[in-house]
Amino acid sequence: MSPISRRTALRQSALALWAAAPFAALAQASGPIKLALIESTSGPFANTGEAVYRNIAWAVERVNGRGGVATSSGQRPLVLERYDNKGQVEESLSALRAAIDSGARVILQGNSSAVAAALIDAVNKHNQRDPQRQVLFLNYSAGDPAFTNDACSYWHFRFDAHSDMRITALMQVIKEDAELKRIYLIGQDYSFGHAVLREGKRQLAGQRPDVAVVGEELHPVGRVKDFLPYATKIKASGAQAVLTGNWGNDLTLLVKAARDVGFEGRFYTFYGNALGAPAAIGDAGIGKVVAVADWLPNVPTPESAAFYKSFRERFPKPQDDYVHMRMQLLVEALAQAIGRAKSVEPRAVAAQLERADVTLAGQRGQMRPEDHQFQQTLVVGVMDKQGAPGVPFDVEGSGYGFRVVRQISAAQAAMPTTCKMVRPG
Repeated sequence: MSPISRRTALRQSALALWAAAPFAALAQASGPIKLALIESTSGPFANTGEAVYRNIAWAVERVNGRGGVATSSGQRPLVLERYDNKGQVEESLSALRAAIDSGARVILQGNSSAVAAALIDAVNKHNQRDPQRQVLFLNYSAGDPAFTNDACSYWHFRFDAHSDMRITALMQVIKEDAELKRIYLIGQDYSFGHAVLREGKRQLAGQRPDVAVVGEELHPVGRVKDFLPYATKIKASGAQAVLTGNWGNDLTLLVKAARDVGFEGRFYTFYGNALGAPAAIGDAGIGKVVAVADWLPNVPTPESAAFYKSFRERFPKPQDDYVHMRMQLLVEALAQAIGRAKSVEPRAVAAQLERADVTLAGQRGQMRPEDHQFQQTLVVGVMDKQGAPGVPFDVEGSGYGFRVVRQISAAQAAMPTTCKMVRPG
């Protein structure tokens, strides 16, 4: 082909692409709205990723079941796409790039504050560099307090209580544990684990100065297969209780090891209410395993019971039984924001998501615009046998459930923020 012919062909190709562009844009403007879930579906925390997927998928089904979301181009369904990050930061950043290239403008992630920190930074840089393809990052679990304080971002919204808020809720029970005099702190060795131990010590010193911290330990995330050495140290310390933010297998294996060495103290946990922990500890956990959450299946209201039953009907396998109310509220808030904006353009959606106010099964949540920290009721539960007073439902077919002993209102759970939000334009 001659140089002139080649230039002619290239010009014709460019004209064809230019002519097709409006139709491609129209298709994207009227097609499904892509949500990209970046989580572990393999590796040591695959069970946590699967639990998240079930929850988000169920919430998406509910929105689509009522016709999707209203935009200026009409009603549009949500579609959830999964990206396996194997629990790794670099894999997560690769998944983010792939999701953006596929047309996703809403990114979902939460299991691991290390991953969330990398995603927040990457989203901030991407949105500044590529304003035509900006994205939102909706965080349902990553609890490092910095994300809605000094490291806050206009593009990031957190729907879980951060670790300081959860510690505050647990302290409501710890304050009344008159027999407690010695406590052991253990966590995962990354930003979230550090934050839990730091705030735990601070609040214990302020509210229970009579309680001695007899041990403080951080361990590698997702790499410890045998927690017996840790459990042995906990028992040898004379601790009467353990405070931990561990999640996934790092919690289950810790609890199993504690049972095996005969530790009889309490576990004050963020996530001790599922993913194998109750079954692992068995009767030894009755009255001793304490968990804080945004919601528990045994919240004593008819609306809550109906909500839980409907989830179990959708996912009847016992091992699939890990329901997160906050993830349901996240999808409801997103649908509400898109509907108010009449658009999926991230900047317009963010402006509406800042003032989200949603209610489901009696649980209300509101987004705080100053720092994009969701404000909602928190509950604290204590493990007991199914059928005991206040425990109509067990978890994961284990025969054990959590009796709600404290309900902390959104106003009581709220904490001040140091965020100085920078809004675009």
